[in-house]
Amino acid sequence: MTLLLGPVLRHVGETTAVVWVQTARPATVEVLGSSARTFEVAGHHFALVVVTGLEPDARIPYEVHVDGERAWPLPHSPFPPSVIPTRGPRTAGRARIVFGSCRYVKLSDRKLAALFGLDALDAYSARMAGRPAEEWPSALLLLGDQVYADELTPQTRRRIAGRRDRHPDWPDDEIVGFDEYVGLYRDSWIDPEIRWVMSTVPTAMIFDDHDVRDDWNTSATWRAEMARTPWWRERIRSALASYWVYQHLGNLSPEELAADPDWTKVQAAEGDVWPLLVDLADRADAEVDGSKGLRFSFRWDMGRSRLVMIDSRNARILDGDEHLMLGEREFSWVEEQATAPTTDGEDVDHLLLGTSVPWLLAPALGDLETVNEIAAARPGLRGRIGEAVRQAADMEHWPAFRASFDRLGEVVGRAARGAGPRPPATVTVVSGDVHHSYTARAELPGVPASAARVHQVVCSPVHNHVPGAVRAAFRLAWSKPAAAWARAWAAHHGAPAPGPQWDRVGSPLFGNHIATLLVDGRHAEVIFEKPRSASALDERARVTLSAEDHA
Repeated sequence: MTLLLGPVLRHVGETTAVVWVQTARPATVEVLGSSARTFEVAGHHFALVVVTGLEPDARIPYEVHVDGERAWPLPHSPFPPSVIPTRGPRTAGRARIVFGSCRYVKLSDRKLAALFGLDALDAYSARMAGRPAEEWPSALLLLGDQVYADELTPQTRRRIAGRRDRHPDWPDDEIVGFDEYVGLYRDSWIDPEIRWVMSTVPTAMIFDDHDVRDDWNTSATWRAEMARTPWWRERIRSALASYWVYQHLGNLSPEELAADPDWTKVQAAEGDVWPLLVDLADRADAEVDGSKGLRFSFRWDMGRSRLVMIDSRNARILDGDEHLMLGEREFSWVEEQATAPTTDGEDVDHLLLGTSVPWLLAPALGDLETVNEIAAARPGLRGRIGEAVRQAADMEHWPAFRASFDRLGEVVGRAARGAGPRPPATVTVVSGDVHHSYTARAELPGVPASAARVHQVVCSPVHNHVPGAVRAAFRLAWSKPAAAWARAWAAHHGAPAPGPQWDRVGSPLFGNHIATLLVDGRHAEVIFEKPRSASALDERARVTLSAEDHA
């Protein structure tokens, strides 16, 4: 088989689309008359086909040809033909955006499969295949933990244990090399339902910690500890290089790809480009002058809905006395994108700020994380205890980076007020990571009632196991007594009260879920669904986000 993985439909515009594939050998890949040569990374072959000349507001069926031979759709496929749904003025006011995070690979072990339950995205895809194309999503947002490099399946353990070329210093229970990451992505994306849905729904992605390692970039102490590990340099290079190949490239528009110096170098290179990606990964990991050497945050405009996806993992600045979710340069970029006009001069009706870790947690958890940041910064024993608690309890979300939490609140407030005569209808922060799903309604200081409605929406996990003790802890954290106690305790320790005020809408949801943001003009609502069978889902919650339904 010449097509090992993909096609994955990535950025789509009015007349263009980006299609990603992995092939078995060097080849020319063609989609709808546009073609690209593969590039080689550590002996593996990939292509990014920029398709041009498409008709706006259309659903265009496509095939993939590798060296002139049809490689997609697969023979006897039970799924409808893959299509490219181009954007355009006719559909600018409508969107169906599906999102979620924390998708562990489908398991062959029966006991583990029963423990993890049904894959919500897998079930969504199977149901979608039987519905009219008009009901298919206009975008799929994968908000982190697309692969788990530190929580291996039995299949992956057997695969890496059988490799004779594996370095003796590498651990048996974690991925290290680029080849091993290739295997992880293949396991995650080869499932027939997942492969088909990603071939026909424009898919945006951002990573979280498990794509690299649990607690990745939690603190400067964590980074220093990992740097002393003999296999870490190879691990972070493999992780960031594979992320750039499998996830980041397709987030970029054709214009951004053409202007990207790293992509230009890869296209111009002869032979294996692994040395170029080693340099890229080193730059991405390094902190220089309060910034990272590569920006993974990106923006998609989908008609009058806009996504600004924020890299809240690799972009962290932790060296010296800094403790920031984003450096100055990248935060300034986010601020500009959140309020920039559209290319056609139309107002943005719905702004989505994507970040793998939530901005607004349960209020009690938010206060505890802020206090922990204060404690971990202290010298001596108290600081060491604070750091140990931070790593053990995963206290690494936006409230644990309080200066960045406050600044993101200012970004949200400015966006909600709007730059023109008509503000957006909604500003919604979409996130994952925390293994329960919820919607929180926020009120921000200085934001009038006439401004956009602000929410934090979290969908997590898509496919993972959530222990009972974790569920109980999250339920307690959302309670009003816990919030009151945590606020008083935080004030006692010098943590200022957060500017926004928020509370959940409905109860937190547990188990595997997929969420859908439905947009129709100025109206927006979010739906959470839980799989009932391999091809059916039950609606668990529906929340209106726009103003007309908030009395």
